[in-house]
Amino acid sequence: MFRFAEPDYLYLLIIIPVLCVFFGLSRLHRKKALQEFGNTQLLKELMPNVSNYRPWIKFFILQLALVFLITGLAQPQFGTKIDKVKKRGIELIIALDVSNSMLAQDIQPNRLERAKQAIDRLIDQLQNDRIGVIVFAGDAYTQLPITNDYASAKLFLSSIHPSMIPVQGTAIGKAINLATSSFSPKADKNKALIIITDGENHEDDAVAAAKDAADHKIVIHTLGMGLPEGAPIPYDRGNGVIDYRRDKDGKVVVSKLDENMLKEIAAAGKGLYVRANNSQIGLEALFDQINKMEKKQMEASMYSEYNDQYQYLIGLGLLFLFIEYMVLERKNRFLKNFKLFSVK
Repeated sequence: MFRFAEPDYLYLLIIIPVLCVFFGLSRLHRKKALQEFGNTQLLKELMPNVSNYRPWIKFFILQLALVFLITGLAQPQFGTKIDKVKKRGIELIIALDVSNSMLAQDIQPNRLERAKQAIDRLIDQLQNDRIGVIVFAGDAYTQLPITNDYASAKLFLSSIHPSMIPVQGTAIGKAINLATSSFSPKADKNKALIIITDGENHEDDAVAAAKDAADHKIVIHTLGMGLPEGAPIPYDRGNGVIDYRRDKDGKVVVSKLDENMLKEIAAAGKGLYVRANNSQIGLEALFDQINKMEKKQMEASMYSEYNDQYQYLIGLGLLFLFIEYMVLERKNRFLKNFKLFSVK
């Protein structure tokens, strides 16, 4: 496993092309100045020790030295083995509703985007916990299996959109059942499920699914996205024209938050219900509840014993600096007439 301990130093490499531009311009300016001063052939005879290629060699060596020194400052490292480390944490699955109703804009910019922003901040607060993500609409799918790779969790989160679920609707029960089977079977008293939805469940018995999950020692919290008065569901008709979804009679559909359903699911799952609004999402309150849960000792794989390799690069950089210093811009008057392969 390779990594840079201080990767920000690599931004300094931008000075390499900048120096090349300045050096090229300076040589061009020097050439024009000599042409204006007099005949170039005559000037060569008057300055026999001037070399045209040595400055380029010195500049090239200097660039090599800078590359090695800057890369060395970034501290390249190699991991030599994988260790199993034991950490105490919980397993957390977030079930996110991606049905079209989550595009309603009663919570800005819309329910889904605001929920994704809140989950992103929640991931930043996790330490030793493992996280998974389930997306659901008319059906439920695992977006990210249980993992302690928070960077991957954020990457998968950014790609979530209603178009990823072909079957529309809101099947909260299917999401709960999928989460129940997604937790580690050996985990006990350290499993939590957060359901983020507007609560308009039309597909199944979510409360019964929550009771079954509670029997498996899974605590279910619900986060209601939306306002009780609701909002229409926008969609793009093409060419930048925005319209609202309508029922079969042509009336604009208004998606309203179903708090009663979410309260029943949370009660059945022995968890907490929180309603989001435009001023706060409410995941902080749920995270406080999660932190109170009993932590379980879990194993995680990680590279250890990273060996620093920067000393070799720094050494090469200093060596090239010394070589650049020793190479003169002018011809050596003692060696210029020495020809190793000359034949008399």
